[in-house]
Amino acid sequence: MLAQAKTRGRMAVLGIAGAQGSGKSTLARALKQRMDEAGEASALLSIDDLYLGPATRAALAQAVHPLLRTRGVPGTHDVALGLDLIAALERGDAVPLPRFDKGADDRLPADQWDRAPAGTRLLLLEGWCVGARPQPEEALAAPVNALERQEDADGRWRRFVNAALAGSYQALFARIDRIAFLAAPDFDVVARWRGEQEAPLRAAGRGMDDPALARFIQHYERITRHMLADMPARADMLIQLDAERQVVAVRERAATSPVPPHDRDRPAR
Repeated sequence: MLAQAKTRGRMAVLGIAGAQGSGKSTLARALKQRMDEAGEASALLSIDDLYLGPATRAALAQAVHPLLRTRGVPGTHDVALGLDLIAALERGDAVPLPRFDKGADDRLPADQWDRAPAGTRLLLLEGWCVGARPQPEEALAAPVNALERQEDADGRWRRFVNAALAGSYQALFARIDRIAFLAAPDFDVVARWRGEQEAPLRAAGRGMDDPALARFIQHYERITRHMLADMPARADMLIQLDAERQVVAVRERAATSPVPPHDRDRPAR
């Protein structure tokens, strides 16, 4: 699939999607290292690095809904910045790439950003909601967890998030040439995976405690569940994981296939 993504004549974008803690960043870094070793100019951008800062989210929380103070869901990213970065990379420019410090909950100063080289041939765009599609209106009626029942009883927050996903995010995702999806076995394992991600921050005195983390994860639950149901039929590569994040199956579809053909399913090695 990496070869398919490298489209002749212009920069290609490979999307890597999956639930929190599924290994997206690890896979993206490995692919970038492979490109570097091959002498091909590449860049890595996480959608997390496009998060709006706390002041902007606080303004959204006041104007729209208090839950938008928390980073993560569509509507809390600077999508316009992402589109501008891709446009600059397509022109062949050397481009500074923003980096977000989750411990500080804010974007790092610009002098600490990475820099994509001039003439970048492949952009690796990874993130938990990369490639997600909005839900139909009727799917938004029933809450999926306690957060939605107690703090979004009228559905205003989830409808705003869904509308954001249906808007500029689709323009960003439309730029993806190929997409790989790391599929968790179910949503229940995601909390444990995310907790493992939080451990280094806790050790540094900056992480969330268990109740805060449990609430935080509920912000992501609706779209994560939707993607687990929707993405396997659409991804160019489906990487099926078990509860320990071991790859148990890989399915890749031909570039011309409208859906992933079942006879291409194969066990992972």
